[in-house]
Amino acid sequence: MTDWRSIFGHERPYDEQVDGIETAIDAARDGGYSVVEGACGTGKTMIALTAGVDLVRDPDTDYERVFVLTSVKQQLHQFEEDLETINENLPDDWNPVSGLTLVGKADVCPYNRAGAGGIDDGNVYDRCETLRDRTRDLTGEGGDTTAGSLTAQARSQQIGLADSGRQGGGPRLLQTAGETAPYSPDLPEYSDGGPVDVSTEYCPFYAQYLEDLPEEGSDGDAVEAVPYDFTEAGMITPKDLVARSVAHGTCPHSVMGAVLGHVEVVIGNYYHAFDPRTIGSFTSALLDDSTFVVCDEAHMLEPRVRDLVSDGVADRTLRDAETELSRVIQPIKFEREGRRAEGGSKTADADLVRAELNDSDVSYDELEQTLEFVRDLRSELDRRVTAHLDRKHRGWQSNLTDLSDDEIPLRDPAEPAEDELTAWAREAGYGDADWVRAEAVGAVVERVLNEAEDEDRTRAAPAVGRVLGEWYRRGHTDYFREIELERTWDDTEPADSWRRAYNARMALHNCVPSDAIGERLGMFGGGILMSATLEPMDAFTEVTGLDYLEREEDRPVVERRYGLHFPEENRESFAVAAPKYTYDNRGRPGEESEAQRASSGAGDSPRNSTRRQYVDAVTKVGRLPGNVLVGMPSYAEADWLAGVLEERLEKPVLLDAASDDETTQALKREFFDGEGKVLVTSLRGTLTEGVDYSGDRLAAAVVCGVPIVNTSSPRTKAVRRAYDDEFGDGFTYALTIPAVRKARQAIGRVIRSPKDVGVRVLLDERYARDSWDSVRPYLPDDGEFQPVSPDMLDVGLERFRSRLEQ
Repeated sequence: MTDWRSIFGHERPYDEQVDGIETAIDAARDGGYSVVEGACGTGKTMIALTAGVDLVRDPDTDYERVFVLTSVKQQLHQFEEDLETINENLPDDWNPVSGLTLVGKADVCPYNRAGAGGIDDGNVYDRCETLRDRTRDLTGEGGDTTAGSLTAQARSQQIGLADSGRQGGGPRLLQTAGETAPYSPDLPEYSDGGPVDVSTEYCPFYAQYLEDLPEEGSDGDAVEAVPYDFTEAGMITPKDLVARSVAHGTCPHSVMGAVLGHVEVVIGNYYHAFDPRTIGSFTSALLDDSTFVVCDEAHMLEPRVRDLVSDGVADRTLRDAETELSRVIQPIKFEREGRRAEGGSKTADADLVRAELNDSDVSYDELEQTLEFVRDLRSELDRRVTAHLDRKHRGWQSNLTDLSDDEIPLRDPAEPAEDELTAWAREAGYGDADWVRAEAVGAVVERVLNEAEDEDRTRAAPAVGRVLGEWYRRGHTDYFREIELERTWDDTEPADSWRRAYNARMALHNCVPSDAIGERLGMFGGGILMSATLEPMDAFTEVTGLDYLEREEDRPVVERRYGLHFPEENRESFAVAAPKYTYDNRGRPGEESEAQRASSGAGDSPRNSTRRQYVDAVTKVGRLPGNVLVGMPSYAEADWLAGVLEERLEKPVLLDAASDDETTQALKREFFDGEGKVLVTSLRGTLTEGVDYSGDRLAAAVVCGVPIVNTSSPRTKAVRRAYDDEFGDGFTYALTIPAVRKARQAIGRVIRSPKDVGVRVLLDERYARDSWDSVRPYLPDDGEFQPVSPDMLDVGLERFRSRLEQ
């Protein structure tokens, strides 16, 4: 047995860390899980890594690796940093703990990173697969050359450039991650040297990886192709991976795959453990009982996995699948009609189609039947979208720019039943086989087209087939079917077509992902799930399937709660009994609510007193020295409040809006720089979770209202009904508890270290009072959030300010 204190990265652990580490180790030895709610400063990442590495290095356990899953990029970096801290403080005679961070091809492809070779974020995956296939074809059995020859050719091109006297005095080499590759930024081509010169683009980085692989049939492993001793490298970040690989001229993504099963700590995101396609293509080797899994930010596990195990197919994908099916059917159809197929040399010929059909259990008639089904499905989709817009937006054809995202439910969300598309298909003469066979048909179409075009790229037909099969197989209570309308703009579509403004999507939503989560967690040997906001624990273990593992599989689930242990005198926490910030009370910005109009007497016409009370309270907090973060239920509400605060406050007011990551990062930098400011954002944005506001970056945080999602959404209604059936109280489990966790995440940005000083304010009487819809039971039971009336908030703020000045 190892001594975890030799692994722990700091001189002295907190008491909570001692308990957390030993609890996690004991639970995992019995094949179980520890569930930890720990306030900021608990040191949860070090707890998890120390426990996991101890188990991996203990010869008395079967654990071989730690698999970290987190949904927040900043937390991913925290795990990297903590593992580096562990390595820096290990006993001198210990080997460093090997670690690897998983990222996508776009992040590690040298050409994509350098903006070279015609490869970019939009095509990197398809281009990568095509170039890999071509490289394998050139060097595999029956190929024209060897991997070594390809890399030698790519390297020799630089000598030729240098000898040619190219302006600049030397070869032009690809550079990224601070290293220079031995290849040009332009993709090399292999020429077969025949009478008719045929040149084939290939990837020299992948060719070098193939060259370094052990010979087929030997006892070697792919890890032997890694050009350095990763066991001595410690934590390998994506930049480290790219730099080391590029310097050797080998493929970083392939090296990542080779190392994956051999390092002691693998850091990734929820996709790597819960997305069926990612698992199937990359991380399946990690999903067994030799893995200790760490689910960080575990309050996000349920919603993230719900999205990952849901599915859907867009109208444009159906269109592309229809085209692909037609191209595969055409050669045989034209042959039977005595016509020549059009499309040039890359069109599949009849012999190729017949050969693929003979190698499968799909018939030509099934190809035609599937094409007819997909074509009719698109027509029905078009009919339903048009009818919906006619009902909801009269004259929509002349106002396409005014349309917004929308949902078209295919059944009553509150009453599980067969969906309308399934019923339409049956009435149109399509049976069970038409749904199910589409998947096998899609696979044949993909093989035919990739063979015909000598290009292994993503095709639409397999995706359509998979979704149609799932649409047929999945139940109607746990799954909800609808048509999603996503706002886009496509000038190639007719001016009066909804397709000009929308991409419609057949969506299959998993309403209750607890089975999927529990089943996946059951594959690991044990682990730890942790977050600053997991309460109530019984609800969390139910919605994640942990209670099933404990009850049915006799795997222990041990709960721990660790509150803030920083100096209490450095913080004040208020739950302000302002009127509920609901639509009924507040109305639209600038409007008086129906309830307020009804209660207004003659001569007394308040301009929405609910909104006024919230503005007054936020203004009081906003006048505190330093930065103030304000979380609103939506971006629209944030926009309204920012406009009002600009007139009330002397300090700058910044507004966060739904935008790309680069814009958000720029806004965050502006907020942190210089004198104090107020930043107003949505509680469903990215600035209220996983952002480090430590030090003097944040003096106060205010949450306005309980950020419950739109309860009128058909999808939300379906989830609520499914949770009613599964857990007995759908509103609490599906809506209230996740909303309070959002609020707690935002408010938790203030106090991040023992030296941090600040104020935390929850604005809404549901946080302050016990009532039928109170959320106070879901706050920490440490009594920190003092209930106060709106007019007493000033007193509390002044008391805090005076205490600091003493």
